[in-house]
Amino acid sequence: MSTPLADQPDDDFGRYLTVLPGWREFVAGAISEPTATLTQDEYEALTKEDRYQYDEDRLDHHARLQVVATSTVRHTVTCGRRLIILNRGAISARRGLIVSGPANTGKTIALTQLGLAHELQDRRRHPGQDERIPVIYITVPPAATPRMIAAEFARFLGLPVLRSSNITDLTEAVVGVCTKARTNLILVDEIHNISLHTRTGAEASDTLKYFSERIPATFAYAGIDIEDSGLLSGTRGDQIAARFTSVATHPFPYNKEWKALVAQMEANLLLHQHKPGTLTRLDRFLHTRTGGMIGTLSHQLRGAAVDAILTGSEKITKPGLLAVDLDIASGRKRPGGPSAAAGDQ
Repeated sequence: MSTPLADQPDDDFGRYLTVLPGWREFVAGAISEPTATLTQDEYEALTKEDRYQYDEDRLDHHARLQVVATSTVRHTVTCGRRLIILNRGAISARRGLIVSGPANTGKTIALTQLGLAHELQDRRRHPGQDERIPVIYITVPPAATPRMIAAEFARFLGLPVLRSSNITDLTEAVVGVCTKARTNLILVDEIHNISLHTRTGAEASDTLKYFSERIPATFAYAGIDIEDSGLLSGTRGDQIAARFTSVATHPFPYNKEWKALVAQMEANLLLHQHKPGTLTRLDRFLHTRTGGMIGTLSHQLRGAAVDAILTGSEKITKPGLLAVDLDIASGRKRPGGPSAAAGDQ
C-alpha cells in the first residue's frame, strides 16, 4: 500500500513534520552521516561553487535543531516505549503519555524523539516493509473542532480533505489507512489548545478519544502546563488523567547536566576557527542568559554559528553570543530585561 503523499517530490511543504514526507525526512536526517568539516587547506582549495555549497550544507546543519539526549528526553522515550509494549495486548482503555511543562522547555523535542526511537525500532522489527506508517505526528490547531482534528490526521497521511468531506468521511478514511499501515504510535502536539471548559474543546477531546478506540495505537500528547490548561477538568478530564502518565519538562538548573548539554552542542559545531572548550567555559553565562531553557540555548548557539559562517569569523565568542537576539520570555526572566542582558558582558 502507498499513500498519496509518499511519492511526492521533496519541497518546502514536505519538510513539515505534520505530513508524512516531512516526518520521513526527519527520520532520514537523524540517521544520515553528518557533514564533515574540512581542514582550512581543503576549504581554501575548493572552487567558488563548491565552497558555496559546502557553506550552505553547514548552514543547514546549524539551522536544524541539534537534539541532545537530555534526562527528560531519555525519560520520555523510556516511558513511551514501555507504554507501547504494554498496549500491544490491550483491547481498550490503552494507556497514554502526556509531556507537560512551560514553553521552551523541550516538550516537542521529547515527543518527536519518542517517535523517532519507535520508528527506528519498528523498522528493525519489520525490515523492508515500506508500506508501514508506525508513527503519526499532528499538532492541534487553536480552537480546534472535531473536524479540524480529523483533518490533521488526514493531511499527515496525504488523504484528500475536501470542503464536502464531513467528519465521518475523514475519520473512516484515517482509521482505514492507520489499520492497514500498522500505525501504533500517535503523537499529538499543542494539546493545550483543547480546553474542556468549552463545548468545542470537549468535542475535540472526544474525537481524539474516539480515534484512540478505533486505532490500536499508543497516544502521546505534549502541551504547555497541561495541569492548568483545562484538559484535565471535569469528568472527561478525570478519564484522561486516569489513563495517561505524565512527564514534566522544566528549565535546567546550572549543574553537571547543563554543562554536558553545552559541551555536546559545542561538539556539534562545524566551524573552522572555533576553539573547543570556549562554550564550556561560558556555560554559566549561557545559563544566566537563557534561563536554563533548552530551546533558548539551542537558538542561541545555532544563531551564533550561522553568524560565524556568514561573517567568515568561523568561531563563536562571547560578543558573538550577545549579538544573537533571544526570545522575549528569556528577557522577562531577569530583572531589568535588556539591561540585565547587557550586564552579562
